[in-house]
Amino acid sequence: MRMKIANHQSYAKKAQLLMKSDNITARILRELTRDGRLPNTELAERVGLSPSACLRRVQDLERRGVIRGYRAVLDPAAMGVGFVAYITVGLSDHTKAAQEGFERAIARYHEVRECHNITGTVEYLLRVEAEDLHGYKAFHTDKLGTLPQVHQIVTHVVMDSPKDERA
Repeated sequence: MRMKIANHQSYAKKAQLLMKSDNITARILRELTRDGRLPNTELAERVGLSPSACLRRVQDLERRGVIRGYRAVLDPAAMGVGFVAYITVGLSDHTKAAQEGFERAIARYHEVRECHNITGTVEYLLRVEAEDLHGYKAFHTDKLGTLPQVHQIVTHVVMDSPKDERA
């Protein structure tokens, strides 16, 4: 009986350490998501680790591919972007070849900042940025609308973004 209690206590301690570890890792990721240029010493202080332990964890997260990279967050207005829309696109043909052709074409368009293959009544969700409505209309008419794979386009204009955590 004593052995079972000791093993249970040992397991409980390991589980507590693992949970604490996961909590610290989650805090590291949250802080780096907010500011990828945060100095390691400040990051360590915020998450309650020594700088060396914090650096080891961050390097491990990078090695394992949890952290894939660091990016600059740009101000859309300063970049000349005054129009943002999400567009759903339905394809006329539901083959792999049609999807690949559409994705190759979309990859060439600088206005398309994100392209997601989704489930539902349409195949794709695009995030598009343009200088203004006129620039978006040119993209819609002269590029997206001319693709042979496209059957349906529905535009959702972004009015405001009260929460946007994309890096």
